[in-house]
Amino acid sequence: MRCLRCERGCGVTERLYLYDTTLRDGQQTQGVQFSTPEKRVIAAALDELGVDYIEGGWPGANPTDSEFFEARPDLRATFTAFGMTKRAGRSAGNDEVLAAVMNAGTRAVCLVGKTHDFHVTTALGITLEENLENIRASVAHMVAQGREALFDAEHFFDGYRASPGYALSCCKAAYEAGARWVVLCDTNGGTLPAEVGRIVSEVIAAGIPGERLGIHCHDDTGNAVACSLAAVDAGARQIQGTLNGLGERCGNANLTSLIPTLLLKEPYASAYETGVTREGLTGLVRLSRKLDDILNRVPLRSAPYVGASAFAHKAGLHASAILKDPTTYEHIAPEWVGNTRLIPMSNQAGQSNLRARLQAAGIEVAAGDPRLAQILDEVKLREDQGYAYDGAQASFDLLAREQLGLLPRFFEIKRYRVTVERRKNRYDQMVSVSEAVVVVKIGDTKTLSVSESVDESGTDRGPVNALSKALAKDLGPYQASIDDMKLVDFRVRITQGGTEAVTRVIIDSEDGKGQRWSTVGVSPNIVDASFTALLDAIRWKLLRDGVEPQM
Repeated sequence: MRCLRCERGCGVTERLYLYDTTLRDGQQTQGVQFSTPEKRVIAAALDELGVDYIEGGWPGANPTDSEFFEARPDLRATFTAFGMTKRAGRSAGNDEVLAAVMNAGTRAVCLVGKTHDFHVTTALGITLEENLENIRASVAHMVAQGREALFDAEHFFDGYRASPGYALSCCKAAYEAGARWVVLCDTNGGTLPAEVGRIVSEVIAAGIPGERLGIHCHDDTGNAVACSLAAVDAGARQIQGTLNGLGERCGNANLTSLIPTLLLKEPYASAYETGVTREGLTGLVRLSRKLDDILNRVPLRSAPYVGASAFAHKAGLHASAILKDPTTYEHIAPEWVGNTRLIPMSNQAGQSNLRARLQAAGIEVAAGDPRLAQILDEVKLREDQGYAYDGAQASFDLLAREQLGLLPRFFEIKRYRVTVERRKNRYDQMVSVSEAVVVVKIGDTKTLSVSESVDESGTDRGPVNALSKALAKDLGPYQASIDDMKLVDFRVRITQGGTEAVTRVIIDSEDGKGQRWSTVGVSPNIVDASFTALLDAIRWKLLRDGVEPQM
């Protein structure tokens, strides 16, 4: 291992500091607005992960942020308030906006200030020297009050291109006033990695040491992670970002990509240490999905490291090689980040895929067993009818077990009915109400369940929601196993056009353990297709939990 300070192989690692701004910059994502309880949950999860700084928001900017800071979460990480430098014509001690940030009582305060001369004269309408004084006085005021001061150099890279001397003078003003960190911000997200690396090197050469520099990148060119790494390569030692890449416009540098890269990839893994450990990294997928659940978003399947498809191997050639050695087509072991390997089934599958998938499900079938060909033939036949098993592994597991004679019968659906009615609510408004009736037979007992799909606000959630609620309402001896199930995504595709259109429905389900699975249904009728997928979801859950069938 080579020490980056002395260029000798002395085995000394340097510390990188991870700064999360999900609760502030991430909240600027279109359609995202965290409640105070949600902020508490996210902050606690980030703290458990091991990030060094958690930026809670801008005290005084809105009631939610003010309430969150008043609650003062108990964190190991450095809890940080965000604000802006004082305004021209006022002293730092008499600026009420700066006072609101100070009154939040956090250990650290991050102040944003202009470093692009164009923004100073045009957006702020003040002189360049007035802006420098605002930066100096604001940072000095924070330091004098015993706070750790950070300076976010807004539009720094654009400003450096236009007027490097002035952009540097802004950063030096903050540094010389006592800022612990000077954070170089690519606010518009248009700077590319090579230029970020060059400019960071020039800032260090100009007198601001790398251990006092941070990087804050936006993803408008899709390079925020690469730009952040380029800054580290050049000497910056703090990295700012958000979970799942949340942020304004195209988002911020994605910490769910950056953190595992820093811990698992060279030269970073051996040269640096962070507050996140290899053990803590195994909770990354769970944390990423927790955030998506809070936002009621569908997780991005193709997300690096944490996506459901990040370690999916569809081609038969790939699956065959994976069986021999996973490193043939995987850059890390999926379990290192809390993910799992997936061998999807599709009409491109061969027996290598099939055996690997069955093996993963705990089913051993010898090579050359004629039932393998039967399963593949059935998969291909059904995919010709519109099924898609590469995105619905749970349904494939059920199909394979059925072909092998290993699928237990948990219950029987005798009949079901769905109705949609327009009627007046208590406010004398015409609204839709969906109702479902499901009759289930378990052993010798028949149960009729009825459910409406109206939420607490009186809004109809649709016929599929009504079916799901009715089906899961009373399954007798199986109820304890399915009570923690929830439907998290519902996708519909028309696979043929015209009067012979066929509807494919894929449903993603999740339980209280954080396990997620996908099922598929196909029919000319969208309700029938949905019901098939819902049935598979419940059957697979019962099978996975090892529930004893009562038929």
